[in-house]
Amino acid sequence: MKEKIRIKDIAQRAGVSVGTVDRVLHNRPNVSPSARAKIEEALKEMNYQPNVYASALAYNRSYIFYVLLPKHGSDAYWDEIEEGATKAKELRRDFSVNVKFLYYERFESKSFTAVGNECISQNPDGVVVVPSDLDTTRSFTDKLHKQEIPFILLDSYMPDLKPLSFFGQDSFQSGYFAAKMLMLIAHDQKKIMLMKQTKEGRVASKQQANREVGFRHYMRDHFPAVEILEVDLQREKEHSFYDHILEEFFTKHPDIHHCITLTSRAYIVGDFLLKTNRRDIQIMGYDVVDRNRHDIEEGSISFLIAQHAFQQGYACVETLFRAVVLKKEVQSVNYMPIELLSKENIDFYHRMML
Repeated sequence: MKEKIRIKDIAQRAGVSVGTVDRVLHNRPNVSPSARAKIEEALKEMNYQPNVYASALAYNRSYIFYVLLPKHGSDAYWDEIEEGATKAKELRRDFSVNVKFLYYERFESKSFTAVGNECISQNPDGVVVVPSDLDTTRSFTDKLHKQEIPFILLDSYMPDLKPLSFFGQDSFQSGYFAAKMLMLIAHDQKKIMLMKQTKEGRVASKQQANREVGFRHYMRDHFPAVEILEVDLQREKEHSFYDHILEEFFTKHPDIHHCITLTSRAYIVGDFLLKTNRRDIQIMGYDVVDRNRHDIEEGSISFLIAQHAFQQGYACVETLFRAVVLKKEVQSVNYMPIELLSKENIDFYHRMML
């Protein structure tokens, strides 16, 4: 075991007092340039590795991280993000780390801007951001850069914004993988249904748009003859509205047996299929929200692609902690695993922490 280096040992090597070494190690003033140089040379010669945890605790200050999320219901992918971030905060409570959540309307740039301004007014030590569109998000992150506030992008990767780090799936590869898995069971079909949810013609995120690019890329290369029929279940509508559209669609297309959505709301179709007892149709989707879990167990959802939302929320806050509090270097791009869940293995899907 490596012998612990004491402040007394450093002082003796540098030929200075213990108090002077302590001031240098804790970056305090009133140290002459010559004494500082001697101590730094001694530290280098002795290969001194500071106890960053002890040093951080010694500062006895608090830290506040903000998380900017879309507004959402109680049964949503974002719930798991919040739970993961909260867990990271709890595990770092000895360092007085606090996490606060702010919410914006998903398709409203003015809402994102207002929430972003509120965040900056609180002078946070770090921020986790689920982006809006590129230009709106850039206006916010430019202000963060100007004030030297580190930020992490979650869900959608926008490298031009120069974040400290990113957590999420490789969305193109995720969509490509989703198509490949779907066609393992639908390879003999002539038509499949793609369920989308838009508001004023826009999908919810860049991530979903990129998933669709990957999905269509696979279909074009491997199953060009398969017709993809889109059904747009516009967001923020009543379920009776969705049921009417789905009833009309499946009545018109009795030859459709396989559906896919690139969102976390496969349960909209799954619930409809269960209510109408259409056992010869299944949908594939994303994320282990409770209603998706129910439908996969009941058989109306065939597969779910998991993103480890809890782990993402945890990792974002932990990464800010390591960078801001411990002054550690962190990895800039962190792609989450693309995992396929079915009725047979969903009970073994666990929330894993980094």
